[in-house]
Amino acid sequence: MAPSQPQDERSATRPPGAPRHALREQDAVWADLLNMGSSVVSSLEKCVQAVCDGRLELIAEVKEEEEESDRREVQIEQECLRILALFEPVASDLRRMATILKVNRDWERIADLALRVARRVRKLSRRFSTIVVPEDLKTLARDVLAQVKATHEALATRDAVLARAIIAGDKPIDQFYRRLRRQIKDELARDAEQLDGWLLLLNSARNLERIADHATGIAETVVFLEEGSIIRHSGKPTPPAG
Repeated sequence: MAPSQPQDERSATRPPGAPRHALREQDAVWADLLNMGSSVVSSLEKCVQAVCDGRLELIAEVKEEEEESDRREVQIEQECLRILALFEPVASDLRRMATILKVNRDWERIADLALRVARRVRKLSRRFSTIVVPEDLKTLARDVLAQVKATHEALATRDAVLARAIIAGDKPIDQFYRRLRRQIKDELARDAEQLDGWLLLLNSARNLERIADHATGIAETVVFLEEGSIIRHSGKPTPPAG
């Protein structure tokens, strides 16, 4: 596949007649989206530290960042809709606006799920101190974080090749999650007196898997942005044209 066009070449191929200030505003909201993504990655990193290292003091920061992501999501969506109404972008500019609207929601959901995971780990520590976080749950948390970091890089660089690798990496995470879920259910059956504690772990694993799904959704949108191909629900990524 041909490499993604650099920013100046993309600008040169935009339809003639697009006002310069319209392009500047589109660039600004794109930058806002990338900044929001960076904050969400930081929040997820703290969540993973809480899961893997017991850094429960970081959960307050995860909560603050989740609230900030809510505010940013609304702000970015409003700005996108204003640009669409005022300037009626077409071609690649329209795809970029559609990408922002889709990815904006995914980042907000990742921040929300990270907070849910962190809170459940804190609740487990306080109420079920005899239950230890399984090593496989820690592995899942680290793998999901790696996926989300790669997703942000693919979005920032508009790298469809990296995006396709992220999409392919979702299946192993799903398989690992299903094995972990069976392990936790087995532990639950052996230790039914602490049912609620094992359910907290089960829910945390599920939310981590959902974060990976949102990362995959962002990666699919990067492919759409760069290639114009909608590969969602296609079973596997379609090869790039050419």
